Amino acid sequence: MQLLTFLILYPIIRLISILPFRVVYSISDFLSYLLHKIFKYRLKMVRNNLRLVFPEKSINEIHRIERDFYKHFADITIESIKAFGMSESQMRSRYNYENIELIESIQEKKKNIILICGHYSNFEWLLSIGYNVKGNGYGIYTPMTNKYFNKLFEKIRGKHKAYLVSRYKVKDFMSNLNPEKYYLFGFAADQSPRKVGKSYINYFLGHKVPIFTGAERFSKDYDLSVVFADITRTKRGHYKTKFIEIIDKKNTNYSITDQFLKLLENQIHRDPSQYFWSHNRFKHLRTN
Repeated sequence: MQLLTFLILYPIIRLISILPFRVVYSISDFLSYLLHKIFKYRLKMVRNNLRLVFPEKSINEIHRIERDFYKHFADITIESIKAFGMSESQMRSRYNYENIELIESIQEKKKNIILICGHYSNFEWLLSIGYNVKGNGYGIYTPMTNKYFNKLFEKIRGKHKAYLVSRYKVKDFMSNLNPEKYYLFGFAADQSPRKVGKSYINYFLGHKVPIFTGAERFSKDYDLSVVFADITRTKRGHYKTKFIEIIDKKNTNYSITDQFLKLLENQIHRDPSQYFWSHNRFKHLRTN
C-alpha cells in the first residue's frame, strides 16, 4: 500500500517541482481552498488554538488569521515539493540570511551549532544554509511512516546540502562527529514532549504547557552553540532569516529554552498566520 501511494503521488510531486513559480502558487491557492473549505483539515484544532491564544481578538480577526494560515500552510507544503526542482541560484535568491557573519564567527571558534526555530514561516528551506557557510545542515526529524516518501524527502533536502538525522539516532550521530568538519543542526523545538509526567512546565503564548527541552539538552551534552533562526516572509515565496545567538545563563535552569520561547512568541505575535496552528501544541494544557 505504501508503494502504491508513492507511485500514484510521485508524478504529481515531480511535476509540481519543475513548474514555474507562478503556476505553483496557483496550485497552492487551490490547495488552500480545498484544505480550508472542502476538507476542513484540522479546522476545529486551528480555531480552538487561535481562540485560546488570542481571546482578545474578535471573531472576524480570528477568521482572517485562520484564512491566512491556510494560505501559508498550502504555500509551505507546495514550496517543500518545489525545492526538488529548484537550483542553488533559485534557492539563494529566495532565501536570504541577514547576518550570516554570526554563524561564521561561531564556526571560527571551532564550534558546531544548533539552529533552533519553531514551526514558523518557511523553516523547511532553512536547511539550505549549507550553501552559505562551512559544513552542511542536518535536520533532526521524525521519520515518515511511508518509507518511500521518507527517502524522497531525504533526496530533496540532500540536493540543497541538507541531510536528515532521525531523532531516534541523533545521540549516536552527535557522539561521533568528525572534529575536522562543521555541523549545523536544524531543530524545530516547539513540539510537545512525549513524556509529560516530569516535563518542564512553563508558559507559552499565555498558557502553561509541558515544554520540549531536547535542543537545550543536546547543546549542553555535546557543547553546541545555540542560534535562533528568526524567519520572516518578505513576500510570497521569498524569505529572510536573522540569526540571534542564545547564550546559556548558567545560574538559571532551562535558560536556553526560555529564551527560545520568548523569541518564538515575538515572531508569532508579529504575524500569527505564519505559525502552524494545525499542530496540537496545547494538548497537555495545564490549569493556570
